[in-house]
Amino acid sequence: MSKVQKIKGFVDLFPEEAAKFTAMETRAREVFSRYGFGELRTPILEKTELFQKSIGEDTDVVGKEMFTFPDRKDRSLTMRPEATAGVVRAFIESKTHQPGKISKFFTFGPMFRYERPQKGRQRQFHQLNAEIFGADEAQADAELILMLRTFLNKLGLTKLTIELNSLGCHECRPTYKQALIDYYKSKDKENFCEDCRRRMETNPLRVLDCKVPTCKELVVDAPVITDHLCDDCETHFGDVKAILDGADVNYELNPRLVRGLDYYVRTCFEVASYDIGSQTAVAGGGRYDGLIKNLGGPDCPGTGFACGMERLALLLEQLEAETPDFYLAVVDKEAANAAMLFAQQLRDKGLKGEVSYSGGSMKSRMRAANKTGAKVCLIMGGSELADGTVTIKDMVGDREQETLDREQYLASQ
Repeated sequence: MSKVQKIKGFVDLFPEEAAKFTAMETRAREVFSRYGFGELRTPILEKTELFQKSIGEDTDVVGKEMFTFPDRKDRSLTMRPEATAGVVRAFIESKTHQPGKISKFFTFGPMFRYERPQKGRQRQFHQLNAEIFGADEAQADAELILMLRTFLNKLGLTKLTIELNSLGCHECRPTYKQALIDYYKSKDKENFCEDCRRRMETNPLRVLDCKVPTCKELVVDAPVITDHLCDDCETHFGDVKAILDGADVNYELNPRLVRGLDYYVRTCFEVASYDIGSQTAVAGGGRYDGLIKNLGGPDCPGTGFACGMERLALLLEQLEAETPDFYLAVVDKEAANAAMLFAQQLRDKGLKGEVSYSGGSMKSRMRAANKTGAKVCLIMGGSELADGTVTIKDMVGDREQETLDREQYLASQ
């Protein structure tokens, strides 16, 4: 019988790798709660129109990468390719927003995009997101970037650089779009890739984000958005930069940074780490003031970011697993039941460790104890069972092996 294999682009995370994701989530909860964020969990499946309306039908995500299928009633459903749209949908449906009220949420979970699998990027991947609803001030954007930096520092990532840009607003961006269209018309259209030729009229900013080398070369001299900002956007962007400067945040201005989704306005940013030598993009985000209204909600501003957890995991290769407190080695089979009950008493006291299920040679049991990295190896055989004792072998120091009454040992823990 042939074996069933996992789907291409979907990865099993065994304990050593899963521990990195757990560490990220734990650090995020610690840091984000300091900034007043609460956890929100949204469904993996959403109606396809949610992403068509939010991300934009002309984006690669909607046009090429979504896992979309009809359900039994022929309704089009999509496995979420990103988190923000679902968080916005939940926010609108909850009907909890009030004028002047600010809501802060963070989320974790799997996302799905049909693209070529590679190291750090799979078809099922995981994101960590943070969103602020109800604040149009530049201070909210700056706070998000500061919180993101704090989180990454807590993970041990310190060699960070932030690329920063402003995409303008619905007032000043049309003028910039037209300037881009005029610039593209001055070039030979056939020199652009097929996607960019389509985007020139429908979504000219996305041409700036193209990774095809010839397209990148063609837009080197294209107009930059920061030359077309209105006074309000100029002030907003200036405040973001002033706060980051005051907090000694290292950032670079990149007028070509547009992000991959249509809903961004004003501030946008990407964060890269150099902790493994070469540049690795780990997070990005920005402001999306019109998105909530476009999805049928109140006219409420929003800003947020997403971290790619697989990318972060690549940078956490040296993350140390928690050391077990004990390994309980059973060397005589008749002691197995008593050993299991003794291990449970230790766990009830908050200690962490493993116990072998049956008897075995002392040599094999010590090998097993060494593999776990436990601080002590507790040994139980026939003599310990009869005497009510346990033998303790120090695995990390140079204390001599000793045998103690089990109740006495429990009391000392």
